[in-house]
Order: sequence, then structure tokens, then C-alpha cells
Amino acid sequence: MRVNDLIFDVGLHKGEDTEFYLKKGFRVVAFEANPELVAFCTDRFARDIDAGRLTIEAGAVVNDPSVANVKFYTNPDKSVWGTVAEDWVDRNAHLGTSSAVIEVPAVDFAAALRRHGVPYYMKIDIEGMDRVCLQSLKHVQDRPAYVSIESEKVDRSQLVEEIALMEELGYHDFQAVQQFGIQKRREPDPAREGVLAHHSFAEGASGLFGRDLPDHWVSRDALLDEYDGIFERYRKMGDESWLRRNAVTRVALKALERLTGTPLPGWYDTHARHESVSV
Repeated sequence: MRVNDLIFDVGLHKGEDTEFYLKKGFRVVAFEANPELVAFCTDRFARDIDAGRLTIEAGAVVNDPSVANVKFYTNPDKSVWGTVAEDWVDRNAHLGTSSAVIEVPAVDFAAALRRHGVPYYMKIDIEGMDRVCLQSLKHVQDRPAYVSIESEKVDRSQLVEEIALMEELGYHDFQAVQQFGIQKRREPDPAREGVLAHHSFAEGASGLFGRDLPDHWVSRDALLDEYDGIFERYRKMGDESWLRRNAVTRVALKALERLTGTPLPGWYDTHARHESVSV
């Protein structure tokens, strides 16, 4: 059953999003693999945990419920890039960061859905494993009203597969939300989700969700057309582009980013609205 005052924050990190959801009046179940970040947030949100407003599920979400423990690659240079996916470790190394491997408990996500209930909104940002959470929704009857995932930005075919999976689960309205400049965004007043939190988003936060987003929902085809343009910008100016690999042009791009205050090409989350939501 969908629980309309509940949000799943899958990829708790330092609590940048959980803080917002709690302020909005929602209860939160947060998932985090990195034990240092679990300890940090357990201390940070002690009152909310004691009051039953927040539950932290410590461990890594995986696609095999029979596994008890898994290897987790922490990233001391950029903690948000911790992952269980070895191809993401390779990507992080290519981008100049290092990883250290530890063992953490495995989290059966489908079991967590049955234990806590299906949330109203599910934010997923777990470096290479977002699709595992979506797949787990096949094992429960109801669906979150809204979900968001960190968008694929290298392999368009993977993006198409992600959107196809969302459609299979009953999501037919989408938004590609630029994540740069999140600190400047504000809730609508009056709020359309929960209570007005008067919240200032931290860098790296996911931002607004659900009905608080602008009413710019589009179809699958329109979303993919939009991402075609985004992928072209990734190809020309992204991490793997010639412009980034060349020392001279890389410096020039960074100077342009500082001048305009805009990263090139930026990065996106995909938000989806379920067909059961009345509009």
C-alpha cells in the first residue's frame, strides 16, 4: 500500500535531501551504504530518529536478496561517488579520484518496500544501481506517486532502458531537471507538497519533487528528444569529450564556466509521475 506521508531517500549521503523532506512534514526512510555517512546522519538527525520520523537503512542496495554482504567502494575524494558498481569505480578513477573497498551489509530493497510500505515519493541516487530500486517495484502491488533517478549521461541506450522500465511500472509523464543551480531554487508558495519549509538547498541536493516541480511534464518521446540535445552537449563538452581531455581547451571551458556560473553541459535528474496520480 502506498503511504502518502512517506518518502524514500535512496542515497542519503549527508542528509541534504532528508532534511528537506522532514521539514516538509514527511516521514523518511533513508538508505546509505557508507558507514561513515550513516554515523554522521545518525548523529545529525538523532531527534528525528528518536521521534520515529526517520529510519536509516544501513547497507548497499543490491539485486540479489540472498547476498548478506557486498563490496562497497568508498571515494575519499568525493564521498557522493561511493558505489558497489565496479564500472563506476573505473569511471571515477578515469576522472582522477581514488576508491577504497570495504564490506557492508546488503539491503534487500523489495523487502524494505514490504516492511515500510510503498512511499509517496522515491528519490534514487546510488551511483550505478538506480535501476535495481525500480526493478524492486515489480515485487509490490502499488507504486510511488513520483520517482526520480540520476540520469544516465554516457550511454543513451541505458537511458532508453531506464525510461522503458519506468513506463512498464506505470510512469508516463516525465521531466528532465537540470541539477546545477539547485541552491537558488525555492518552493512554490503556497507549497503543493507538504508544508512550506522555507528551505535553502545545499549543493548536491536533489531539490523539489512531485507537484512542487513546475508543471512541465512531457511524454516519453518528448523526453528522449530533450535528452538527445543534452547527450549532444555531453558528447561535445562532457567528461569524455575531446575538449575535456585537451589541456588547453579544458582550461578554456573552466574559465567559461566561472564567467557564466554554469557548468557545461551540467547534469540532470529524471522525474516521473505515475498514471495513478490525478492531474
